[in-house]
Amino acid sequence: MVRIDHAVTSGTFSLDGQTFDVDNNVWVIGNDEKCVVIDAPHDVEAIATVVGERECMAILCSHGHDDHVRFAPQLAERLEAPILLHEDELPVWRLTHPDLDPDDFLEDGDIYSFDDVSIEVMHTPGHAPGAVCFYVEDLGTVFTGDTLFHGGPGATGRSFSDYDTIVESIRSVLFELPDDTVVNTGHGESTTIGAEREGSASWTKPE
Repeated sequence: MVRIDHAVTSGTFSLDGQTFDVDNNVWVIGNDEKCVVIDAPHDVEAIATVVGERECMAILCSHGHDDHVRFAPQLAERLEAPILLHEDELPVWRLTHPDLDPDDFLEDGDIYSFDDVSIEVMHTPGHAPGAVCFYVEDLGTVFTGDTLFHGGPGATGRSFSDYDTIVESIRSVLFELPDDTVVNTGHGESTTIGAEREGSASWTKPE
């Protein structure tokens, strides 16, 4: 039976010469034998504990900011799993890993399947050029990384980001999902597509 396991790890996020303390969600999707991990934030052993004895089929990267991928190579080695990232995200990835490429690339519309698990890749640029979300229709949930949070879009005030682009991604891709779809985010609490659609009327472009 497919299930979602969750943990929170703590560390830092650095970009454009600034560093911030952050808490990141760790999401693991799978059954009793196999799973995938979304992102690799802060703590390899904490993530490995969530995986347990299962075979990890892949580390799926929602985007390339360092708080999401800094430990991806170590986690890949620990779990003997490939790292997958959207190709448009390579410039951001290389800020953290200049001499290492992901094992393979994610593309919009890809269906990543194993056993009774099916995960659709949705390219949602804006927070970062190669940002993606992962939709699991059978579980009625989407994993949005830093594209959509409880309360609105992810941040767009730094390099490689754009507010108009992220809003278009959310409206044209994520808001096409059913209202009761649970939104599991990269940071903070979960929400639903319906709640965020309703709240989107009050979104304003940052100064």
